[in-house]
Amino acid sequence: MNWKVDLTAKAVKQRARLPEKVQAILDRLTKQMEVSGPIRKDWKNFGKLIGSNYHCHLKNGRPTYVACWTVVDKKIQIIEVYYAGTHENAPY
Repeated sequence: MNWKVDLTAKAVKQRARLPEKVQAILDRLTKQMEVSGPIRKDWKNFGKLIGSNYHCHLKNGRPTYVACWTVVDKKIQIIEVYYAGTHENAPY
């Protein structure tokens, strides 16, 4: 069974402001999470935050872009991406 990956309304707006290449990287990340789940150790600077929250870098350099997500429900396999933007504004 695949995971369901949703973006919050805020993350959808943030995604729209990202450069096209970074949007494509975020799309690739969400597709991988749909197939393989929220643990993405193969992504740059992947890390566990507080609780069931995770993050990784989408693009290094200046500026560095990151994505943050949370596992909403492990049983029915729902992941919610709640931030996609620059590292300096990340909510951690």
